Amino acid sequence: MADFDEAIERVVLGPERKSRIISPRERKVTAYHEAGHAIVSQALPHGDPVRKITIIPRGMAGGLTWYLTEDEDQRLATRAWLKSKLASALGGRAAEELIYSEDEITTGASNDLEQVTSIARRMVMRWGMSPKLGPIAYGRKDELVFLGREISEQRDFSENVAHEIDAEVRRLVTEAHDTAKAMVEKWRVKLDETANYLLENETLEMDQFEALWKGEPIPVRVVEAKPPEVPPVAPPAETPNTRPATGASPMPLPAGA
Repeated sequence: MADFDEAIERVVLGPERKSRIISPRERKVTAYHEAGHAIVSQALPHGDPVRKITIIPRGMAGGLTWYLTEDEDQRLATRAWLKSKLASALGGRAAEELIYSEDEITTGASNDLEQVTSIARRMVMRWGMSPKLGPIAYGRKDELVFLGREISEQRDFSENVAHEIDAEVRRLVTEAHDTAKAMVEKWRVKLDETANYLLENETLEMDQFEALWKGEPIPVRVVEAKPPEVPPVAPPAETPNTRPATGASPMPLPAGA
C-alpha cells in the first residue's frame, strides 16, 4: 500500500529530490511556509483537510502541502470554499511575515500569488461572485478554430469596468491575506509545532497532523525497510585445462583411479 501511495504521489506531486542541498535557513523558511498553508486550511470552517505536508523537495517545489479536496467541491465550488482556498494559499506568505521581518520575505510564495490572483479574477469575471459587479460574466471567449482551436479572450467591457474588476480582485486577495495573517497569529503555537516537526521529520501525514492539531500524541510512522539489492554473482572464471574443448573427449582419469 505504501508503494501504491508513493506511485500516486510521484505522478501528482513529482519525484522526491532528496539529493538537493538545502541550507538550514531555507529548510526553516520552507517548514514555516508549508505549516502556514496547513494551519490556515485546518482553521477555517470551509478549508480542505490536509492530506500531507512535506519539506522534501518534489519536482520544482521546495516543499508542499497536499489537500484532500472533495470532488463535489471541485465541480460546484461555493464562494465560501473559494475564499478559504485563497486564504490557505496565502498562509505560507502570512507565516513568513509572522516569523521574519519584512525585508526577509522570500520569493517562495510566487506560485501561490499566481494561483490566488487567478482564482480571484475568475470569481469576479467568470463566476459572478462580486457583490459590487453582480452576476455578470466579463470577457468574451472566442474559439479560433483554424488555429488549433485556441481560446482567445476579448474584452467586452469599458475601461471603468476594468478598473472596478481590478479593484474587486484586489479586495478579495487583500481580505484573504488578512484572514491568513489572523489565523497564523491565532494558532501560532500549532504553527510552531508543525514547523518544528517538519524540521525534525520532514513529513507529516494526514493522521499525524490531525493528532498534532488536537494535541494528541503523534503516531509514529514505521518505514518498511526495503531489502538491499544483491548484485548478480558472476560465474566462476574458467582456468585452462579444466574443461574439454567443444567436441573433445573428457580428460582421462589418472591410472589407478
